[in-house]
Parts: sequence; C-alpha cells; structure tokens
Amino acid sequence: MVGQLDAGRTFLFIRTPNIRRADLMKFLFYLAHPAHFHLFKNTMRIRKEKGHTVIVTIKTKDVLRKLLEESGLPFINIAEQERKDSRTGIAFSFLQRTLQHWKIVRKEKPDLFISTSAEFAPFARLLGVKSISVFEDDLEIFPVYSKIFVPFLHHQLCPVSCSAAQWNDHPKTVKYNANQELAYLRPAYFTPDKEKVNALFGKQKLNIFIRFAKLTAWHDENKTGITNQLATDLIHILEPYGQIHLSSERPLPPELEKYRVKVKASDILDVLYYSDLYLGDSQTMTAEAAVLGTPSIRFNDFVGKLGYLEELEHTYQLTFGIPTDQPEKLLEKTRELIATPDLKEKWKKRKEKLLQDTIDPTKFFVWFFENYPLSAEQLLKDPTLQQKFRDNVS
Repeated sequence: MVGQLDAGRTFLFIRTPNIRRADLMKFLFYLAHPAHFHLFKNTMRIRKEKGHTVIVTIKTKDVLRKLLEESGLPFINIAEQERKDSRTGIAFSFLQRTLQHWKIVRKEKPDLFISTSAEFAPFARLLGVKSISVFEDDLEIFPVYSKIFVPFLHHQLCPVSCSAAQWNDHPKTVKYNANQELAYLRPAYFTPDKEKVNALFGKQKLNIFIRFAKLTAWHDENKTGITNQLATDLIHILEPYGQIHLSSERPLPPELEKYRVKVKASDILDVLYYSDLYLGDSQTMTAEAAVLGTPSIRFNDFVGKLGYLEELEHTYQLTFGIPTDQPEKLLEKTRELIATPDLKEKWKKRKEKLLQDTIDPTKFFVWFFENYPLSAEQLLKDPTLQQKFRDNVS
C-alpha cells in the first residue's frame, strides 16, 4: 500500500488485507544499520506470514537501502540524505528522524515499536506505544543512551554476555542466551551459495577478506581502526598466500582501491562464509565471521569492551581482538593464522560448539514480540523458558 507522509513524499508498508483480526498486531521496526536488517529480516517475514502488519523505517546508512531493495521488502526512508560526520550533523539527523517517526507513529498507531536504538522511546511512550530495544553492545559505551533514552523504554533485550550497565538487574532488561548474528546466520536461516562467489574467488589460493568500517558514529568519536599504511603492510603479508578482497566504507588510495570487492550487498555474507580469513575494524562483521566459522582478526579501540565479542574470542576461540596501540601484534597474528594448516576445519568445530550452546534468537524474538508483554513477565519469573528455543544443529 502507498501512503502519504507529507507533501511530495510517499511511503510503503506491509499491511494485512481487509480488516485486522483482534489477535493480530501492528509492528513498527526501525533499522539504522545494515546489520539491523539482517537481525530482524526473518522475524519480520514470519510476522507477515502470520498475518500481522509490519511497518519498516530506515535511515540512509551504508548499504542498508540496497539490502532492502534487493530483498523486495517495502520500507520508509525517514532520512534520505546520509548525515554529516559532525556533532551538528548527528544532532540534526536525530531531530529529523524523531519528527518523521512522530508523524508515522501518530498515523499508524503500532502496537509495538522495535529497534536496536532507544532514541524513539520518549515519544513512543508519550503517544502510548510500547517500545522494545534489542542491542548487544555493552551500555557502558553509550552513557547518554543509557541515562536519557533507556528510562522511557518498556523493555530491552540483549545477550547474556552483554552488560546493560545500571540496567543489568532491572526488570525491563531481558537477557537471552545467544548473540544477534545467530538470528540470521544459524543453518536454519542461512544457506551459503558458492555460485555467488565463484566469479570472485580464486580456486588455487586462499581468499582473504578485509573490511574497513567508517567509524563515524557518535560513539566512535576518537576511535581508530586499520589505517591505509597498516592495510598495505597486511596485504604484503597476505598476498603471497592468496587473493585479497577488500570492502570499505571510506575512500581508498589507488594502491588499495584495486583490491575493492565488487559484489551485491546481499551477497557479502556468502563472501564472508567462503573466505579463508577475515581482517577488519568492524564489530558486526567480525561477529558474523565467527558465527560462520571464518577465522577473523579485529583491530580497533573497542577491543576488550564488548561482552559478545569477548565471549566469541575467549569462550569459543572463534576470533581475535587486537587494540590499535599494538599494530605489530596484528601483523604477527596475521602471519600466524595465514600459515596455519587446515585453519577453517578447526574453526568449523568451534562454530558447532557455539551453535550447540545457544538458542535460536529469531524463534525467541517471534515468541517474545507476539506474546508481549506476557512474555516479558514469564521470562523475568523463569529465564530458563528460553531453552525451548534451542534447536538441533547436529
């Protein structure tokens, strides 16, 4: 259905036909990052298949719009222009998104507003709409978010490995035994397609995937990652072993640009799965590599500060985090891994242990949202209820 948001601006949303039954709900999902599309895509699909109404809003961020267009999922872009990388740009974009969401919520009156951000919580509560935030970055990194926005949330969901700061033991915080990447990369939801990488990957050598994040979010201020010079040093180490495939959110000098991978946004996960080694400064892609069983090294200033990545590194030995004041250690670990025989086979066994230990987040989300708020009350009384969302992955 096509609707009118304001003069000269149209939007699309998924609506169930005819009159909504009393047991059906209207969900509004706000996606602010490509990873959020993957996180919720199966939950949104299942909600729609059950006859619920699903409204999707996004802001322009990296390949997010491309992912939605390639998926065929209707959406509302509440911020067409990608914001400027400054405090003023961040503040203006926030006000713009708030205004657009205010209009949409007043018009559509959703039963539940769901996102990985709590920025919508104050006006959602003011308009009488229940709100849930789903996150996995420890809240100590987001003190403004934690102090200003979380109080307005009805509930927030996060992995057991994640710290909710001062909200850790609060009734509005519900923890589940998994991480977000498992919501779309468990075998039930992700089947790698070799055809998508055949034209890209060499067959005689290893394939190494390198990712540069932009690191311009407000919580990334004063944070660094892999510099161009360090990337050049890594390529000198890796190139004798295999083919380099580089993905970057930032502009690259000509000597690195030639390695940039040309692949559809929706195929990046296949590239990551079939890679023999991943290196980057992105949290999300590091976790995705770990869940897919691809050996990975992360180099940025968040190392040691995010519970879910600490768990993937120290409990399951699926990834390595190296802080930016230790570039020599990054080069050393790169040399070690690239020269290790049967590296992917070792990681495959570690990945299977992770799958056996965790629940299916998508099944959990579907149940939690559909039965909310009773689901929250039940889990707070008995957290072991989530164990029914384990699956057999053997």
